[in-house]
Amino acid sequence: MFRNFQPEKPAPKLMVVAPPGPTVEDLVSASTQALASRHTELKVHLHEKLLGMLNLSVLDKISREELGRELSPIIRDILVADGIALNTSERGQITEEVLDEVLGLGPLEPFLKDPTVSDILVNTHKQVFVERAGKLEPTPARFKDERHLLRIIQKIVGGVGRRIDESQPWMDARLPDGSRVNALVPPCAVDGPLLSIRKFSKIPYTMGRLIDIGTLDERIAILFELITRCRINILISGGTGSGKTTLLNALSSFIDNKERIITIEDTAELQLQQTHVGRMESRPANQENRGEVTQRDLVRNALRMRPDRIIVGEVRGAEVLDMLQAMNTGHDGSMTTVHANSPRDALTRLEHMVGMTGIEIPLKSLRGQVASALQIIIQVQRMSDGRRRVVSVQEITGMEGDTITCQEVFRFQRSGVDREGNVLGEHRATGIRPRFMRRVDEFGIEAPIDLFREG
Repeated sequence: MFRNFQPEKPAPKLMVVAPPGPTVEDLVSASTQALASRHTELKVHLHEKLLGMLNLSVLDKISREELGRELSPIIRDILVADGIALNTSERGQITEEVLDEVLGLGPLEPFLKDPTVSDILVNTHKQVFVERAGKLEPTPARFKDERHLLRIIQKIVGGVGRRIDESQPWMDARLPDGSRVNALVPPCAVDGPLLSIRKFSKIPYTMGRLIDIGTLDERIAILFELITRCRINILISGGTGSGKTTLLNALSSFIDNKERIITIEDTAELQLQQTHVGRMESRPANQENRGEVTQRDLVRNALRMRPDRIIVGEVRGAEVLDMLQAMNTGHDGSMTTVHANSPRDALTRLEHMVGMTGIEIPLKSLRGQVASALQIIIQVQRMSDGRRRVVSVQEITGMEGDTITCQEVFRFQRSGVDREGNVLGEHRATGIRPRFMRRVDEFGIEAPIDLFREG
């Protein structure tokens, strides 16, 4: 009667696995972060105590070395009074960092002095990234708290006569060395203040330097010299951080020193080496919402200043119409940049920006004006390996019906990626001899015979 009886299998035992304990690396990382936090608190504590002792009105009249000699014994006395024991090396380091707090931008000061750093990106007081060789990397730098970061931002803002608060939560500014700064504070910055600094290269990029880092090759550099010397109008197109301004600086090095150049920018970044340069910068509205000076205002004013060339750092809006008119009315050799992902996109963006003026212009007439004003579009791109390259050089050849026609002269032929993630490829000529070479001949400039040979 028990023939089909199957005994019940014992229920499986639950295996309770304890969560793994912290690894040695975790413990070391936590310890390092704790030490860094205490170090930051000590530095800010010393700074706050010194603020009550310093005569702030004379700080800009005293050298860093002299101020360091005066602060060193004061800092030692504060440390002794607070019962904080530091050796000579540690005291010297904390003195230098306090000087950075007093005279500079605190935790960001070492990155401003580091020539390998091109961008500094602060994501709230807890996180600081930098860009080196086109790649982002985290840093151990931290701010004590949100108030500490806000104080640094207000220091930047106050130095350029701007303001940032809840009613005006963002700000564009320029540091004394030319570095471009953008800041955003709550309520628009949800988790805390955001700060980005694009550093100003102390050594201007030349064509030779761009060849060395692979942005372009020697044949393209020769072409760029030809089109600049022959006063051909140029539009540089590319995404954010693709090297548009860097290339614009390099192109400007071929301009004759006898020419009068007017530069117009939202934030002055161009480093022209010529002697006859007039630099202009736009200005935002003040607290009463008055006093704004736009790039369009400056372009119109520049036309009355007898310029040989006008260089607009970047066209973003209605000023593009005045720029195109300037290029069409005797200011040959003018240059500007635009945000776009391809030469064709760049032309479309110009059309959209003209629409911002509110002036009704038939599309065919507008495109005809663009085709007449511009002769060359240079497309630059930041590759996945962080390197910036010229990926296309195109000549605007005219109109076919309602369409602007272009022909590509040079391109970057991508062939793959190596094991380190570096993009492989080479710059190649398409074999097309551009029409503007007739102008080169008129200027009496000799070009290499094989400059446009395919390959």
